[in-house]
Amino acid sequence: MIIKPLIRSNMCINAHPQGCAADVKHQIQYIEKKFAERDVLSHLPKDAPKTVLVLGCSTGYGLASRITAAFGYKAATIGVSFEKEGDNEREKTGTPGWYNNMAFDKYAKEAGLEAVTFNGDAFSHEMRKNVIDTLNKMGRKVDLLVYSVASSVRVDPDNGTIYRSVLKPVGKVFTGETIDCITGKISTISANPATEEEVANTIKVMGGEDWALWIRQLKDAGVLAEGIKTVAYSYIGPKLSHAIYRDGTIGGAKKHLEATARELHKELQNELHGEAYVSVNKGLVTRSSAVIPIIPMYISVLFKVMKEMGNHEGCIEQMERLFTGRLYTGSAIPTDSEKLIRIDDYELDPKVQAEVDKRMATVTQENLAEIGDLETYRHDFLATNGFDIEGVDYDADVPDLTHI
Repeated sequence: MIIKPLIRSNMCINAHPQGCAADVKHQIQYIEKKFAERDVLSHLPKDAPKTVLVLGCSTGYGLASRITAAFGYKAATIGVSFEKEGDNEREKTGTPGWYNNMAFDKYAKEAGLEAVTFNGDAFSHEMRKNVIDTLNKMGRKVDLLVYSVASSVRVDPDNGTIYRSVLKPVGKVFTGETIDCITGKISTISANPATEEEVANTIKVMGGEDWALWIRQLKDAGVLAEGIKTVAYSYIGPKLSHAIYRDGTIGGAKKHLEATARELHKELQNELHGEAYVSVNKGLVTRSSAVIPIIPMYISVLFKVMKEMGNHEGCIEQMERLFTGRLYTGSAIPTDSEKLIRIDDYELDPKVQAEVDKRMATVTQENLAEIGDLETYRHDFLATNGFDIEGVDYDADVPDLTHI
């Protein structure tokens, strides 16, 4: 079948197998090129990663982290994510992460890298047992655990309670302009305030509870290495989005994640001389950010400004800088006053934000294409699902939806 992007309410609901594979390959090539330029392998710090577990490995920052660890540092990797396989009979594509994982495994095997990928519920005790058993069979201990799980639903592994996260403001309605990622049309959307139960449930799903369960169960099983590092990912963003994000339900969950990092850091320091951090990353086009009020317009303008200033980055560029410039330098990991790693430093540079604010105040339907970078925004939106990737023939027949 010929696969073209299916867009519904600013969300792409299908994926292109070969496009996803090509995007993974491009990220691998970027990492190999940057590590060669930096001559990283000839100057490896003693604590360079050798065995890396990535929870939420299939897309975005999780995928970029796994690629950096494997193809940069030549580390063995275990990845965990929950994706849907393609269905040839129903002519239904799999999720982008399904094809991304398949591509990663293929390229890792070709490069002689040790890699194991699990498709299943990262929140379950069963998955933790599977990972522990695999590490024991491999004779390895995890020296870097990346927590990049993004889910709207979590089933409590002890009592089966189902929790659902929501992206809502707290206290009052939030109204903001957004843009249609394909047409560029500006519209106004609103989000109603969350209930107390919704706030609590979102923390259950996207806070630090599951991260802590992983660390503690792996530690008790004896499969964490001395000097273990663990990092989870967060976002703060500009003041204009704080009402819907940082001060909303998701922000509340991220603050819980940050508090969990401080607890885990103390535990790991005492028992394994380990470290736990939250890295605050740059705002990017993701499958969820496209439906958040104000965020698509902000990101479009941000991309334009950062490109003009020469410091625009995507997922793989951010993770390369996180690993080589923060986590593995041979020195102490630099953090801010809240013990957060700040890879959003380019985005929140006062000069960048001042120019973004100036342009955001003047945006109209007529000048949006000039003020913002709709082309890059649209490309990134499509690329997350394997579309608009250089070198892929999107008019070619795709005979098998279950493989790349």
